[in-house]
Amino acid sequence: MNIILALSAGFVLLVAGGELLVRGAVRMAERLGMSPLLVGLTIVGFGTSTPELMTSVQGAIQGSPGIAVGNIVGSNIANILLILGISALISPIPLTPSALRRDGVLVLATAVIFTGIAWWWTLDRVVGGLLVAGLVGYLVYAYRQEKQTAPVHTAAYDKGEALDELVTHHAKRHPRSKLLDLTIAGAQVVAGLVLVVFGGKYFVTGAIELARSFEISETVIGLTIVAVGTSMPELVTSVVAAYRKHSDVALGNVLGSNIYNLLGIGGLTALISSTDVPDQILGFDNPVMIAASAALLLFAWTNRRIGRREGGLLLAGYVAYVLVLVL
Repeated sequence: MNIILALSAGFVLLVAGGELLVRGAVRMAERLGMSPLLVGLTIVGFGTSTPELMTSVQGAIQGSPGIAVGNIVGSNIANILLILGISALISPIPLTPSALRRDGVLVLATAVIFTGIAWWWTLDRVVGGLLVAGLVGYLVYAYRQEKQTAPVHTAAYDKGEALDELVTHHAKRHPRSKLLDLTIAGAQVVAGLVLVVFGGKYFVTGAIELARSFEISETVIGLTIVAVGTSMPELVTSVVAAYRKHSDVALGNVLGSNIYNLLGIGGLTALISSTDVPDQILGFDNPVMIAASAALLLFAWTNRRIGRREGGLLLAGYVAYVLVLVL
């Protein structure tokens, strides 16, 4: 298959399948009486990371660790430097100190832990189980926090809220019988799964062929084109939130995505197929991910907000990062 066609088809299938999967799962959960809070923390939160998951899993299965791990690390770098930078340029982001201490520090901590594991060990099934357990623990904590009388919203909550800016719950506007609605929702879930599986396969195949054709390392492709491509749902939801002056939701969406990526996507990828971390990522990109997370905390703590100046610096940092990779 033509490289551009494979990449384009894979991207479209990933995005369309991910959205269809989330819509169907949310509708099914609502009709079954599942708590809206729990839906947001689990189905919506993890569903928006489906493109990253399927791409990393396909990369690992096809023996391309540069794409599998590069997608995870590159997505986290792009989330902070690119997506948050653009969001802050659109609308300065106010900060809640308590939320920053909790979620911002957790983003930095998970980046350090992931880097330590990659340096001294490998992404095997034991590590995968521990990472997934860490995500489950975080979601339980987030659920308890949100159940408080006056919660300080967690990043996991804001990740679900960001998608709510775009998703319309059709079941509320066009009530149907419960059985019919569940059938439609189930069909959406199945169709979404099929689309993201094939989308991930085509996208990874196209990325591998692109690397071979231009004699670029698969790791660089995974860290750039693949990472940005699979981060498009986060980019769209964060930009829309910032445009609507919900910049705090844009920040929470980025922080939540980074936590889901390292603990959830990294963990599930390792559980499905043990993966070694390429030397380039060990020596350069993991430290960049840690530095980007630390810079975010530094900007936030010194100014109590991420203004347009900081947004410009973050965006410039991403441009410099990509130039270092490709030159």
